Amino acid sequence: MTRMWVVFPPMGRGEDRDARSLLGDTFTYGEARRAGFGDSRIYRLRDRGDIIALGGGVYRWADAPPVDHDLIEISERVPMATICLETALARHHLIDSIPAAIDIAVPRASPRPKLSAPIRLHQFNQRTFELGRQTMGVGGRQKIGIYSPERSLVDAIRLAHREGSDIAFEALRNWLDLPGRSPAQLIGMARQFPNAEASLRHALEVLL
Repeated sequence: MTRMWVVFPPMGRGEDRDARSLLGDTFTYGEARRAGFGDSRIYRLRDRGDIIALGGGVYRWADAPPVDHDLIEISERVPMATICLETALARHHLIDSIPAAIDIAVPRASPRPKLSAPIRLHQFNQRTFELGRQTMGVGGRQKIGIYSPERSLVDAIRLAHREGSDIAFEALRNWLDLPGRSPAQLIGMARQFPNAEASLRHALEVLL
């Protein structure tokens, strides 16, 4: 009896388009496997340049709308990550410098995330973690946290001994120049943190 081998045709671009509609612009390795994708198919897409590995098993289609891949990875892998300190001040246009690494805060005692994105990790007290916390879209499936200008300023001032006073004073000066800003807004926020009010009042006395 002659044995016949059945040869299946290789998956083409049509199947890849179907995969795109199934998984969306951003997806994880686990989601691809649960959708029936084998390792060989995932790696073929990666090696052909159809998908980009963002780190930690997070992928994005190469022709998806342009986004900050670092923020996509952080938002996917660290749900409570919150942009803070120098990076938040830059995002709020309160300082001119662009940080080389992304400052993110997580609640104290959280596991330290392993990311490809360049980050500076800060662990903040759980009791005050949500104060001034907002969210913003990053072009992916998940939003990322970011502290308000006022919370970011108070953090920069109360942690100036560690982060540096030049950035704190630059940001405070620019914030005070904005219309409708009052020191009382900052003092109210500073009172939520131990010893922060005295540091803030000193900085205000220097600038006002």
